[in-house]
Amino acid sequence: MPVLREALLRVSRSGALKSVITRAPITKGVVERYVAGETTEDALRVTRTLADANLTVTIDHLGEDTTKVAQATATTEAYLELLARLSDAGLADIAEVSVKLSAIGQQLGAEGESIATENARLICAAAAEAGTTVTIDMEDHTTTDSTLFVVRALRRDYPWVGAVLQAYLFRTEDDCRELATEGSRIRLCKGAYAEPDSVAYADAAEVDKAYVRCLKILMAGAGYPMVATHDPRLVEIAVALAEREQRAKDTFELQMLYGIRPSEQARLAKLGHTVRVYVPYGTDWYGYLVRRLAEKPANMRFFAHSLVSRS
Repeated sequence: MPVLREALLRVSRSGALKSVITRAPITKGVVERYVAGETTEDALRVTRTLADANLTVTIDHLGEDTTKVAQATATTEAYLELLARLSDAGLADIAEVSVKLSAIGQQLGAEGESIATENARLICAAAAEAGTTVTIDMEDHTTTDSTLFVVRALRRDYPWVGAVLQAYLFRTEDDCRELATEGSRIRLCKGAYAEPDSVAYADAAEVDKAYVRCLKILMAGAGYPMVATHDPRLVEIAVALAEREQRAKDTFELQMLYGIRPSEQARLAKLGHTVRVYVPYGTDWYGYLVRRLAEKPANMRFFAHSLVSRS
């Protein structure tokens, strides 16, 4: 598996392969299934379609591991434009944004955390003006403390800022207990990065067990759980736990990626659940798709199935 991951990462950095893959007719169909497109207008178009299906949305402007201040600034400005357009289109009540701190400056040396925090503040201010919210994405375990530090700083002025926790990390149950406070929005995902055995569960069954333990904490807490999984069994468990805790359907939500299990998204929405679809867009879609495979090669079955079904 590590060999495959490294191979995929090399593919993500290959300009020649990108040129070949992005021009292939079959690739266009696959990309359109999982990525809204490259422009703000593409993101708005997909958001409108999902809203018509009674789904809510969180939008990610693609890009991460930013190494230049200008890149961080450009990404921040893209979010500001997106939020203004969501407001103008009357979509801010059903669409929020997801932000990776590494995309807005977190990795820019000693000042990276401060740069990312200030850029995130600008995005939060724009979200507040638009009437929506922001969720700060989580990346690999080396950034967890920094990311949660930034989230806490942002919540002083914007208490609705969402945080993401990854169930496969050993620390996450404690993080759930700390963060499951009144009004706290917490997205729980399994975790998609290749982490060392010293900090994370590697066995799939152990990850699932950890996910359920974290779910129990969040559902019993005073916060707002956002259950991010495509696993039917975990979705069923989440709903059962919410019922056990006598939670109304508007006190938690289910989240899935754009293009994955769309019929299930629609089914759950028809049952009255809040279902939020994670919609990525931007010119960095090639790296996004390949890195998702590299972070968790099991994801390849989703993309392979798409290639077969569209060929």
